[in-house]
Amino acid sequence: MGSKSNLKHGSSMVRKITQLSNDMDQETESASGNVGLNTYSVQIPKTPDNQPMAMDISLERSTSRRVEDQYASSSMFTGGFNQVTRAQLKDKVIESESSHPQMAGTKGSACAVPGCDGKVMNDERGLDLLPCDCGYKICRDCYRDSLRIGEGICPGCKEPYQEEQEMEEEAAHVVNQRESLPLSPSAGASKMERRLSLMKSGPLMRSQTNEFDHAQWLFETKGSYGYGNAVWPKDSEDDASSDWMGGDPNVFQEKAWRPLTRKLSISAAILSPYRLIILARMVILVFFLKWRVENPNDDALWLWSMSVVCEIWFAFSWLLDQLPKLFPINRVADLDVLKEKFETPSPTNPSGKSDLPGIDMFVSTADPEKEPPLVTANTILSILAADYPVEKLSCYVSDDGGSLLTFEAMAEAASFANLWVPFCRKHDIEPRNPESYFSLKRDPYKNKVRSDFVRDRRRVKREYDEFKVRINGLPDSIRRRADAYNAREEIKAMKLWREAENDEPMENLKIPKATWMADGTHWPGTWTHSAPEHSRSDHASIIQVMLKPPSDEPLSCTPSDSNAMDLTEVDIRLPILVYVSREKRPGYDHNKKAGAMNALVRASAIMSNGPFILNLDCDHYIYNSQALREGMCYMMDRDGDRICYVQFPQRFEGIDPSDRYANHNTVFFDVNMRALDGIQGPVYVGTGCLFRRTALYGFDPPRVQEEAASWFGSKKKKSSSVASVPEVGSEEDQSFRNGSIDDEEMITSLIPKKFGNSSLFVDSIRVAEFQGRPLADHPSIKNGRQPGALTLRRDLLDAATVAEAINVISCWYEDKTEWGDRVGWIYGSVTEDVVTGYRMHNRGWRSVYCVTKRDAFRGTAPINLTDRLHQVLRWATGSVEIFFSRNNALFANTRLKFLQRIAYLNVGIYPFTSIFLVVYCFLPALSLFSGQFIVQSLKVTFLVYLMGITVTLILLAALEIKWSGIELEEWWRNEQFWLIGGTSAHLAAVLQGLLKVVAGIEISFTLTSKSSGDDENDEYAELYLIKWSSLMILPITIMMVNLIAIAVAVSRTIYSDDRQWSSLLGGVFFSFWVLAHLYPFAKGLMGRRGRTPTIVFVWSALIAITISLLWVAIDPPSGQNQIGGSFQFP
Repeated sequence: MGSKSNLKHGSSMVRKITQLSNDMDQETESASGNVGLNTYSVQIPKTPDNQPMAMDISLERSTSRRVEDQYASSSMFTGGFNQVTRAQLKDKVIESESSHPQMAGTKGSACAVPGCDGKVMNDERGLDLLPCDCGYKICRDCYRDSLRIGEGICPGCKEPYQEEQEMEEEAAHVVNQRESLPLSPSAGASKMERRLSLMKSGPLMRSQTNEFDHAQWLFETKGSYGYGNAVWPKDSEDDASSDWMGGDPNVFQEKAWRPLTRKLSISAAILSPYRLIILARMVILVFFLKWRVENPNDDALWLWSMSVVCEIWFAFSWLLDQLPKLFPINRVADLDVLKEKFETPSPTNPSGKSDLPGIDMFVSTADPEKEPPLVTANTILSILAADYPVEKLSCYVSDDGGSLLTFEAMAEAASFANLWVPFCRKHDIEPRNPESYFSLKRDPYKNKVRSDFVRDRRRVKREYDEFKVRINGLPDSIRRRADAYNAREEIKAMKLWREAENDEPMENLKIPKATWMADGTHWPGTWTHSAPEHSRSDHASIIQVMLKPPSDEPLSCTPSDSNAMDLTEVDIRLPILVYVSREKRPGYDHNKKAGAMNALVRASAIMSNGPFILNLDCDHYIYNSQALREGMCYMMDRDGDRICYVQFPQRFEGIDPSDRYANHNTVFFDVNMRALDGIQGPVYVGTGCLFRRTALYGFDPPRVQEEAASWFGSKKKKSSSVASVPEVGSEEDQSFRNGSIDDEEMITSLIPKKFGNSSLFVDSIRVAEFQGRPLADHPSIKNGRQPGALTLRRDLLDAATVAEAINVISCWYEDKTEWGDRVGWIYGSVTEDVVTGYRMHNRGWRSVYCVTKRDAFRGTAPINLTDRLHQVLRWATGSVEIFFSRNNALFANTRLKFLQRIAYLNVGIYPFTSIFLVVYCFLPALSLFSGQFIVQSLKVTFLVYLMGITVTLILLAALEIKWSGIELEEWWRNEQFWLIGGTSAHLAAVLQGLLKVVAGIEISFTLTSKSSGDDENDEYAELYLIKWSSLMILPITIMMVNLIAIAVAVSRTIYSDDRQWSSLLGGVFFSFWVLAHLYPFAKGLMGRRGRTPTIVFVWSALIAITISLLWVAIDPPSGQNQIGGSFQFP
């Protein structure tokens, strides 16, 4: 095979290495002459007699590689369609300076080469990276010149650089020590190939065969066994301290195994009556509808027929909503067990280094004018301060607007994190969003035991106030900077114009008004004054690492002065922070938020490849710093490999105390979602969701049945699992290229058609799948990994890696691929979140609902009536689109459980209830106007049925409140807004969806006039803001018509000779039912002090007059002094 190999430090497995054939490695492979060979490399795990040596570290992390890592982390990469990818080293990203060694733009010492003004690259600890032992300070460019031109001679000591020679000697020394082990040449292996070697031994693991493979762990002579990094000697009787390990690795299985999560069933004393009442109400509804159909009102068949149709639909809609609530459950995670398994010293992890998998955090923003940069910055700070291993956490911010304001706000946040994150770790601060923390209305000093807490808090508060001033002043700062640089450019252009003696007038000289960065270069994204290739829909891809990847070991610092914070016992490292703005070009459909999220998925896979992804909206922040750990408990527990995502409930701040418009959505998040958790899992709601990366890639869960079926037939279907992705260069890949694989499902899971043309991205899939497996610490875990496999050092970044990330976020990358169709976030709906979750459930995945004791995340929600209606309109429009698409649950296969199918079916159907709801809201008024009722008379049978339906509804509400923990007021607010939304936004969504599907016409509902309250400093001033929208017309009409109908009916009955009190009482009761539900809407129209726009009264008067005239035309007066039939003036 070969006689020379680079040994990678810390790996503990026998690994099969295949040579990649991508473009980046072709030159090296050609030189080594080993293209396409399948070889084997044995890596030596750490044991008591095989300790890591300094040479292992030098082999893996040479100075030149570390310099390249820091260069890639300090440069801004740009590129795109028909453009060359460029890397520009940034000495400065913001006006202010930062001293943190991970901050982009931090400067090292000056280069000592005469005539060079460059800076020496710093490592992640802030130390100069010096390639020679003499300590001569040399920048990256001069060092590369000395290697290329100066024959590797150090300009300081005039001696050759020893790095390459030492690496070869040390590698040979290691080979001599391990000469009994067959090694393979890996000089041509790429970085992703080294990553792949981490998990190539998967098929040999005990967790997959359910038997312990002794040969796999026999890596020493004399018959000693090792499990991971531990060695069991045969004669263990001599050592009393190791009796539990005595000579048999299987004893590890006898250790008490504790699950990471527990399922808490709801008390049968609550759940059994709840189910019984549901059944009873179903029976009552069946008999009631049967009685209604068999007993028509012959005097008003039109009224009876409309009411019966509506009631049948309401019963069907209630059934769709109620059936998925039959099996609610609660869950709880055990963080102590998580720490014990993954972060406690053990035989497989002697150092106690974190064995948790990595998490890539996504924050999405698009417009800094609508989404304030200060809010986004606070969200980023809460992520950077999360209680999760620093080296395992990465934060990616997607700026879909390509705004310099967002870029510099993010850089300011990274600079302030230098102080904020250590402060949170030192004093255990909660929440770790500075704006929320400093706004808490409770004693901040409670339960704080450190004597320096008061001083530290005051200093951080002072720094945060200055930070807010800088953030809020960024728009003016950017504008002034642009004006100054543009004025300079105009002067230069005018000078050149005069020197050229151009005959054309000076007015023809047009100089674009560019937007400038802090280092005096053009901003490659969107300019304030749009220009070609610099507008919101036309700009290049941008990637900038704001915070460089952290070091592998904790980093602390000593205070430089008496006023500085004492951080000698605090880890000051920060997670990697990356700014990403995908390329946009005219003529391409960029698919809004879903397209931006898919770009982040690909870029993060190239750069960090965390096996789990958690996405947050820019206005949602981490309220519980341990929320990530709680979510990871479910992913790492038994059968966790079948969980596609963990959904956290959405909690909101800034909502008015009465929650007038049900903004908290507690019925949905605490009732419906808990109930779905007992079936196949909650739906994905767009934010606060921890994804398994490979589930987003469109693969099936492990151990899934290979039978795909739907209600309309079934067919055999091969499972599309991660295992179906071939290794580049493998026999399977070669057979595909030769056309010998006929399986269509296999072909679609290969490189170009499904994932695009990035082989580096395709290779990352297997790595992410392996790292996302739970620990194989119990025989019941079928698809696990060995403990200690994720304690290795991270791979260093290099320019080629970031350049590949630029490639995968280009606007053309998704062409002719399955991105947005089967892979990633799904396109084609404004509610891409629900569709994405549905596709995963339809493939057989499960999801979990994680309700933490302390809210995991918090965000903001619109408390204004009009904004709330438009939010509901967007959700309902997405549901209508789902109903008319192939994502309708009617077409799901058998992997989707029946009750889960019912829940998704309800998602697409519920907006159509608005049609029947509007009709039913007018029925009381029509009944009062006509003097008729929906039944012939108020018989005892009708009243008994009505009483039974009402009582069972109240009992169900009481029991739901009991097992979910919500309050009665929250339940009633939800009922009120169900009718408000149903008579406004839902009906508009149905109209909008039908026009789009049938005629291809898209309509929008815009805001017009505004009227606000007097007190602008009121926290809830927005609640009283009146913004007129056409969505308000129908609810106003319903209220006015019912009020007029009540007045007319009461007057007519009082002065009538034949008083029909039964019809009056029935109609008035249902009218009051409608008006009671619309009360929050009416209250919202009144504003703070009855300030209502004139347009409201105009519309109301016109509609009321129109309906009155229409009624007079239908039922004209019988005499000259009569109005409406038998009514007469006294």
